[in-house]
Amino acid sequence: MGKVRVWLEKRSPAQIITGYYLLTVTISILLFSLPAVHKPGVKVDFFDTVFMAVSVVSDTGMTVFNISETYSVFGYFIIMLVLQFAGIGIMGMSTFFWMLLGRKIGLRERRLIMIDNNQFALSGLVRLVRDILKMIIFIELVGALILGFHFLNYYPTWKEAFLQGLFSSVCATTNAGMDITGESYAPYASDYFVQLLTIIQIIIGAIGFPVLIEVKECLSKKKMKLTNPFRLSLFTKITTITYGILLIIGTILILLLEFQHYFKDVSWHKSFFYAFFQAATTRSTGFTTMDITEFSMPTLLVMGVLMFIGGSPNSMGGGIRTTTLALNLLFIYNFAKGKRDIKVFNRELHQYDIMKSLAITLFAIVMCLVSVIVISISDKQQQLIAIFFEVCSAFGTVGLTMGITPDLSIFAKCILMILMFIGRIGLTSFFLIIGGEGNKEDKYHYPKEKVITG
Repeated sequence: MGKVRVWLEKRSPAQIITGYYLLTVTISILLFSLPAVHKPGVKVDFFDTVFMAVSVVSDTGMTVFNISETYSVFGYFIIMLVLQFAGIGIMGMSTFFWMLLGRKIGLRERRLIMIDNNQFALSGLVRLVRDILKMIIFIELVGALILGFHFLNYYPTWKEAFLQGLFSSVCATTNAGMDITGESYAPYASDYFVQLLTIIQIIIGAIGFPVLIEVKECLSKKKMKLTNPFRLSLFTKITTITYGILLIIGTILILLLEFQHYFKDVSWHKSFFYAFFQAATTRSTGFTTMDITEFSMPTLLVMGVLMFIGGSPNSMGGGIRTTTLALNLLFIYNFAKGKRDIKVFNRELHQYDIMKSLAITLFAIVMCLVSVIVISISDKQQQLIAIFFEVCSAFGTVGLTMGITPDLSIFAKCILMILMFIGRIGLTSFFLIIGGEGNKEDKYHYPKEKVITG
């Protein structure tokens, strides 16, 4: 134990967190290998179990088999348990158990929580984790009860109805996109109530925990009628606006691109909900109310881009994140106007944050592009658009698929698992694993010289 402690002390917080996630994947593999999690007579290949474990830990929901035909009720609860650990964060759940056991949370643990939750300061981290846990569990339970009572209209017994409600609520809030209907949300294609409630839960899971905490504090101060107005942070403003704009643009683009195609003989309200639901789920959750393989190629490309962007930082979503996209666009706009400093909402952005957002985007593009090329070489029988869609879905931890996942080679599935894992821990943590602590100041500088570009 002493050697293990010394070895851990030499590792960076980002490396330890990655180790925790890998340990969680290992434990999940063991749990999913238990005979009781499978239905009688069902056998699952070991590699498929590994793929399932990575998919659940990364909150992706991409699978190589039908969950409803493979796992027992006990298996459903194991999936939901792992989703809770993965969705809220390994360090968040660890902190919860530390608090239950009455263990003092020291400086090293606080640094791990800070890295895992993309925070900038050590103060208030335990309260942040406690608030996140309370909020997510409350949302899941309320959603499960509402859906459970509503699903009594769909299922013959109350046990089945509430099981479906609980599983759907947990998967929607954790942005996992898994289902036990066997048809995703196709049975509720005309049920706008279920779709709206699911979209709300998806947004809650993908908008980012700091945003939820700030909104809660803002509402509390308004309720108490305090004289000092509550000021939303720059992060919350950028995240909320970017997320909202992407949701609106995604809905409009899907409507326009499929107006004379998939939605040609569909009523206007059903077309709208098809587009709205898909624009919301494409961002971070793999639910679908229709067969997406029938969409046109431009629509699939748009959905791929939305999945690549993903959710917000410190949320259940993956991808490059909404704030990264926003900072890139702000940089391009200000650079085109000849400005060096970027100002927004009466605040000025740090140059390091701009550099980090550009590095994340460039690295993600190269990584996904290389993945598409390599998989297209190893699996030549698959269409390029389907491979592109699969790669973006894995990196964005979305879970949507055009149905090619079970037919991919083991090599291609390994690439998808790596993308899912990186998408879950985030590229910021991935960079910290490679290069250590960021934003280091150089002790010396060389003479500067301009280079011709463009």
